[in-house]
Amino acid sequence: MSNKKEIIVVGASGATGSLLVAELLNRGHRVQAIVRSPERFPEAIRKHENLSLIHASVLNLSDTELAKHVKNCDAIASCLGHNMSFKGIFGAPHRLVTDATRRLCVAIKANESDTPIKFVLMNTTGNSNRDLNEPVSFAQRCVIGLLRLLLPPHVDNENAADYLRTEIGQKDGAIEWTAVRPDGLTNEDTVTAYELHPSPIRSAIFDAGKTSRINVGHFMADLITEDEVWNNWKGQMPVIYNKSIV
Repeated sequence: MSNKKEIIVVGASGATGSLLVAELLNRGHRVQAIVRSPERFPEAIRKHENLSLIHASVLNLSDTELAKHVKNCDAIASCLGHNMSFKGIFGAPHRLVTDATRRLCVAIKANESDTPIKFVLMNTTGNSNRDLNEPVSFAQRCVIGLLRLLLPPHVDNENAADYLRTEIGQKDGAIEWTAVRPDGLTNEDTVTAYELHPSPIRSAIFDAGKTSRINVGHFMADLITEDEVWNNWKGQMPVIYNKSIV
């Protein structure tokens, strides 16, 4: 196994974030989880010796506090998302994922680390990687256009990934990044076979696939802890699907 790493996870008490935290702890790494609701963690995880809980919203921490938490970490993972309720979709903060991504990147740069810090963002197949000019049908473009107008969380996810693509880019000396794009998320109890692609192989709107949250957590943990996996996908937006069983 890789050497023990220091990892910060935001959105750690969510459905996918908690699975990522459990996977990282099972691999023997140290995790700082920035969470608003620590009680949502199962007790076995909450009391794990390698887990430190920071009871706060990442958007409410001061720049100084955030830089202090980020200092000496090897990687940051963001599993932040909007609750699928009326308030979660249409209420503030509209730029939760984008602002958290930006603030965490600023905190990384403030510490002037000698080696690049990994940033792993959970995103969505509904967001295209415009570095690759991915083909999108006219019908899907129309639906995505409506989503941009009607659903603030979609724009937030797009802007967060675009911040990494355009503001951090491929040659930043302080930060290396990957944005993971699952398709339709499902709940499963165990990790199963999954496949990875640089771009979607099916329409996220009209022919969506399935990706279990536990597989997303497993892949994000691989990105953080396995150098070969990281070197294969850094600076990209890999799409993850559950592998079909024939």
